[in-house]
Amino acid sequence: MRGLTGAGAAWARSTARAAITVTAVFAAVVLFVAGCGTGGTGARDEGPARAESVASAPAAAAKPSRTPDRVDAVRLVKADPEVSAEVKRELKPCVADEYPVDVSYGSLTGGTVDDVVVNVLTCGDAVGVGSYVYREQAGSYVNVFSAEEPPVYGEIDRGDLVVTKQVYDRGDPVSSPSGENVITYRWESGRFAEKFRTHNDYGQVAGAEPTPVPDS
Repeated sequence: MRGLTGAGAAWARSTARAAITVTAVFAAVVLFVAGCGTGGTGARDEGPARAESVASAPAAAAKPSRTPDRVDAVRLVKADPEVSAEVKRELKPCVADEYPVDVSYGSLTGGTVDDVVVNVLTCGDAVGVGSYVYREQAGSYVNVFSAEEPPVYGEIDRGDLVVTKQVYDRGDPVSSPSGENVITYRWESGRFAEKFRTHNDYGQVAGAEPTPVPDS
């Protein structure tokens, strides 16, 4: 090989490279065939992917919404010794057997059974004459809150008792109070305690006056 020069040397180098390439390819083929034929590590030994059985975690049992026990609000109020005689007189049917009462159920006192809020209204103007909260105790409902200064209305707001009392100035018609007091109560130590109080004045809008004709 040292004696070759020019074209002869170039031909010798290309021949050597070709021989090396053929040898490498042959060795790779042999290794591939050997790997496939043996039972140790060939790709066919893997087999199809097995679907592992995954035990799904049981879904958390959703706590069912407890339907509050419906109460006969009219009978409850009439039998309540805490309710004044005036309110009981107002509690009469407006049409047929339809009584003017609004009833709400919800958690106010943290008991195991929903509390009951009853508002007694007048038939003609739907003015609240009494608002009461009843709490279940030993299988019966007990009056734990009363407000009988009309117009008054109680409702449940995010676990608090909110009582609205409309305020009238002298000469205000029943349909047009001058403002309102909104009082928020919260159950603490076995009773409702006042937490917030807000007063709102209503805007007094004068009667409509004729619009003057614009100058031409």
